[in-house]
Amino acid sequence: MQLATIDIVVLIAYAIGIFALAQYVSREKAGHQKDTSDYFLASKSLPWWAIGASLIAANISAEQIVGMSGSGYVIGLAIASYEWMAALTLLIVGKFFLPIFLRNGIYTMPQFLEQRFGRNIRTLMAIFWLALYVFVNLTSIIWLGSIAVNRVAGVNQDVAIVGLGAFALLYQLKGGLKAVALTDIVQVTLLVMGGLLVSGITLNEIGGEAGIIGGFSTLLQRLPEHFDMILSPESPHYKELPGISVLIGGMWIANLSYWGFNQYIIQRALAAKNIAEAQKGVVFAAYLKLLMPLIVVVPGIAAVILAPGLEKPDQAYPTMLSYLPAGILGLVFSALVAAIIASTASKINSIATIFTLDLYAKFKRAPGAPVPEGDVADGTVSTKDPAQAERERELVLVGRIAAAVSVVIAILVARPLLGKSDQAFQFIQEFTGFFTPGIVVMFMLGLFWKRATEGGAIAAAVASVLLSFLGKTLLPDLPFMDRMGLVFLASLALAVVVSLLTPHRADKNIIVTRDVSYATTASFNIASIGVVVILIALYGTYW
Repeated sequence: MQLATIDIVVLIAYAIGIFALAQYVSREKAGHQKDTSDYFLASKSLPWWAIGASLIAANISAEQIVGMSGSGYVIGLAIASYEWMAALTLLIVGKFFLPIFLRNGIYTMPQFLEQRFGRNIRTLMAIFWLALYVFVNLTSIIWLGSIAVNRVAGVNQDVAIVGLGAFALLYQLKGGLKAVALTDIVQVTLLVMGGLLVSGITLNEIGGEAGIIGGFSTLLQRLPEHFDMILSPESPHYKELPGISVLIGGMWIANLSYWGFNQYIIQRALAAKNIAEAQKGVVFAAYLKLLMPLIVVVPGIAAVILAPGLEKPDQAYPTMLSYLPAGILGLVFSALVAAIIASTASKINSIATIFTLDLYAKFKRAPGAPVPEGDVADGTVSTKDPAQAERERELVLVGRIAAAVSVVIAILVARPLLGKSDQAFQFIQEFTGFFTPGIVVMFMLGLFWKRATEGGAIAAAVASVLLSFLGKTLLPDLPFMDRMGLVFLASLALAVVVSLLTPHRADKNIIVTRDVSYATTASFNIASIGVVVILIALYGTYW
């Protein structure tokens, strides 16, 4: 498949437009030099619409569009549980987690761990997250994005890998989080419009004279097994999505870790003007998550009829783009590229944030630099003394260098790591599942149990990896989602025991919770009820 001239024009127009917009919102005011608060937290001024859109733009990328569509091709609608249960998870994050994070001025997840437990765990987890973001998340987005570019535009895949990584880097290099977040509303609008077009046109192709509704009815009739939300143990895909565990089991561990304690996701909410704006943004994102399966899963199911016998499931979504007419293909392809670029840029910025503020700033403090332990410096450079102003400029520069290095690494390791994977989305879920139980344990205890100690938190992190490895080795037939749930319970028990057996040092815990309010506005409560009602209707229909 090749892009027509008009498609290329549309794509170039998008690339120029979004790059120009990013540079425009990144412009500096007269007399103001970007500091760490500006670059890494968008000056803590993001409105709700930017937060919600940026949460989705950071999340929905090639690993969802290409990877989840490929899983839809093989498994069916059951894979949508990752999206629909995420909507419910976002409400929990907005009501119970964000009030504590924002009250304490948290800007990175390793920083929270230090302020709650101690310095050692901050360093340990910062290194872990850097490795995960570079070698799993960033690499997978670039790799899966390159598959789409190759299939649709005929561009050599290695060239596509380099091009996507370089554009995403340059796109956010100057403005940091502000450039990413304030342009994400454009990216998400394009993503939703383009995704709905793909679903509509592919369903119309199947339905013929009966149209889109007829196409969906045909899918239901011909592929009923692809519309089972809760898989039975007899299903060949039960191991990937083990029945009721998607509602009450291990999927909660994955979702809480991803949406509540994941730097490149939660960073948007941490940059909110206030808690009310953050919570409104989270609700906005929850409703967008409810819509995502229509955009990313339905085309994969449609491909079972329109393109049976694909060499790899991850080719399903790019193949469906071949049914789009010239011009529309360019628009939809731009939407796909937008999702890839937005998510890649988000991860690049979070990598730079963790490396700079959690590692570099902690271990290489310039003489006389007053950037305090555990706090982003606030205010403008013009109001600071020269030493601090110079230190702020140094940290922003280090962040930009870290961003560039991370992209280079991801480009180099993409093919060796993912070149032989059939379902990259499932690969990512299972790999991260080794670590997520321990992460959820340490944060949940850190947030809600004052007796938890650093020793208990570290024990949970180590146990999570060791028990997950043993579980995969000794019980290879156990679904990884069930394994996550069991490892979470074991790690939690160990963390509690170790915490009770080790000295409790109250001076290490400087997280303030006594005056945190978990009350939410009427609009948040009503919107949350709406999400729950929709979820009940969806699962009741496709159980």
